[in-house]
Amino acid sequence: GSLIEQLTTEKYECMVCCEVVRIVAPVWSCQNCYHVFHLNCIKKWARSPASQAEDGNSGWRCPACQNASTQVPKTYTCFCGKVHNPEWNRNEIPHSCGELCGKKRQCLDCPHLCNILCHPGPCPSCPAFVTKTCECGQTSHSVRCGQSTKIHCSSVCGNTLNCGKHSCTQVCHAGKCSPCQLTVQQVCYCGNNFKEVLCGTKEELFDGFGNFSCQKICGKKLNCGRHNCTQICHPQPCQLCPRLPQVVYRCPCGQTPLSKLLELGCVERKICTDPIPSCGKTCGKPLSCGSYEFIHTCESLCHEGDCRPCSHTSNIYCRCGFKKKVSVKSLTMVTAAITFMCDKRCNKKRSCGRHKCNEVCCVDTEHKCSLVCGRKLNCGLHRCEEPCHRGSCQMCWQTSFDELTCYCGESVIYPPVPCGTQPPECKKTCTRPHDCDHPVYHSCHSEEKCPPCTYLTQKWCMGKHELRSNIPCHLTDISCGLRCNQMLKCGMHKCKRICHKGECLIDEECKQPCVIPRLYCNHPCMAPCHPSSPCPTTSCCAKVRYPKKIHCKFTGKLIAAISIATKLTDLQLGDSVEISRLITKKEIKQARLQCDEECLALQRNRRLAEALEIDDHSDPFNVRSSGPKYSDFLKEDARKDFKFVSDVEKEMRMLVEAVNKGKHTKKSHCYPPMNRDHRRIIHELAQVYGIESVSYDNEPKRNVVITAVKGKSICPSNTLTSVLDKEMQSRPPPPIPHYKQTDKSIGNSGLSKPFKEEPVIDYFDVQD
Repeated sequence: GSLIEQLTTEKYECMVCCEVVRIVAPVWSCQNCYHVFHLNCIKKWARSPASQAEDGNSGWRCPACQNASTQVPKTYTCFCGKVHNPEWNRNEIPHSCGELCGKKRQCLDCPHLCNILCHPGPCPSCPAFVTKTCECGQTSHSVRCGQSTKIHCSSVCGNTLNCGKHSCTQVCHAGKCSPCQLTVQQVCYCGNNFKEVLCGTKEELFDGFGNFSCQKICGKKLNCGRHNCTQICHPQPCQLCPRLPQVVYRCPCGQTPLSKLLELGCVERKICTDPIPSCGKTCGKPLSCGSYEFIHTCESLCHEGDCRPCSHTSNIYCRCGFKKKVSVKSLTMVTAAITFMCDKRCNKKRSCGRHKCNEVCCVDTEHKCSLVCGRKLNCGLHRCEEPCHRGSCQMCWQTSFDELTCYCGESVIYPPVPCGTQPPECKKTCTRPHDCDHPVYHSCHSEEKCPPCTYLTQKWCMGKHELRSNIPCHLTDISCGLRCNQMLKCGMHKCKRICHKGECLIDEECKQPCVIPRLYCNHPCMAPCHPSSPCPTTSCCAKVRYPKKIHCKFTGKLIAAISIATKLTDLQLGDSVEISRLITKKEIKQARLQCDEECLALQRNRRLAEALEIDDHSDPFNVRSSGPKYSDFLKEDARKDFKFVSDVEKEMRMLVEAVNKGKHTKKSHCYPPMNRDHRRIIHELAQVYGIESVSYDNEPKRNVVITAVKGKSICPSNTLTSVLDKEMQSRPPPPIPHYKQTDKSIGNSGLSKPFKEEPVIDYFDVQD
């Protein structure tokens, strides 16, 4: 009815072209699913490669039901197939002939044809009434012809079962009766063994005495009445006695007929127990011990019965054919060929290509691997349970029938879900609980742990030296790069480590040099830190200008040392002190230094300066007052690596000019990783330029970052490189020493000016 309505109103669409099927267009209807198509469309579809069946020999497939057909439709017929090119009539169904359908109905047992007008779709069920019997055939009922239900009565079936002896005891049922379930006892053919089986089992094998073979020697008396049957249990009857005179025609070895032996005078045999005449020749029957190449034969004279054991020996191979040979008696040749195996292990690869055969005396040709593969499948959860094989394993066959969702549940993969499928990707913001209250910027994810929070915050460094800005939230241990400077447990020194976490000294003691001034010379003790004990009495190793650097050895003459210590205040005020009264002439002679080349050079320079009237504080070349003061160590390093210092100064000058001319108050520059000496040069030059310098990272990738601040950083008038260039060009005389008396006048007139102790500059990188 639906097909008729859609075809009449022209609302039915062809599945091939998706166009409406007109009432005057030639069509074709599938006899399996009854879909209607344009005739031209179905012709094109049948010729296309996409319509071909999978086996390639079944023809083309219907676009709707995939039913295979061998013939391609060529003509336009009505639905019942009687009329070709039916004409359209307004009062009839489109594409029908208007006559009775007449097709056979789908019911197999219905003999009536369809009695309605030509129509699309399947024929309706048959309306006729017929008389049908029940399944057992004992009762009958009147039902519709098209009714497919079976009729059952309440009577017992009673049909004969498969055994032919008993009847069916079930109530009226469909199909064949079940086999007889009664058990009977059957006997074998020879009559020696019995077994219980279901009634009717192997009835066709019954020979009148037994039903089966027990696979043992028959043992029945033969027709001769003297010998027993030696065959395996068999159906009746047994064979003739093999020793009957009418059966035996030759001697025991088979070489000579008995007729010839009778002519030679042998006694004729009357019964089966009479001996068979011997021809007197060598038996020559092949024995079971030989091989294909060398066949051993019986060497006894023609005889009855089995042949004697072979007396020969043979060289045999193991079953794998290895060259090792073993010589055994031919009697045991058969068993040796079965049991003998060499000790050689097979080194060939198995069929999987992964394992070795490793069998002893192997005779296998394929070397199939019997191990389980065990490799992980593509899902990463299960392992391959197939026998070990070559190539990649198959896809994991396990499937989940639960929905697979992301963490928040917005994205869903509907079942079936193959094993190993990752959760769907979700673009929603992550909804998991986080440790901080900062905004979440990452998407929903399937991992248990969220990515670290990268929100920029302010955090104190580990040593609480400064509050650092722009620090990601997830970073906890932050080092500012400055020295710790926390007071140690000794109460005298501060920690010199870079800003660190935890205690400064956990299980260690302070080993920094003691700074308590000595009793007699006021120099620091310099012994390893000893907070709970007095300073040890050792010789002072500090260097003083006297006028040459010598070691202070206040180890004796305590009275003179104490007197000199009381005059130190006058020395610091610039007054002269007479020490000849404090030290004896013998001690002065022992303490006087011998003049060397340096002393002679100083005397010569002093005389030259007095002759030219040059003051030791004057600066004739404007070297001291024309720019910043660079330390001697810095100059010495600059002379060793002039290009590096020049590049550093150039970068600092450009950085200072850029920050002074630009809008920003600060500008930074990061140097590449370098060694400790180069970092020290950068730190000292940064102090001259008024630039902040900090070292970061650990060795060997420790680098320096300099920051210029507007209004604070300056470009000096004379750079270090220019100062070195001027010194190289001018080569001025060495500076005049700060005393006017020779070594000889020291002991006579005393010190005219106080000697300044040369400062010992610690170039240890503080930021490092």
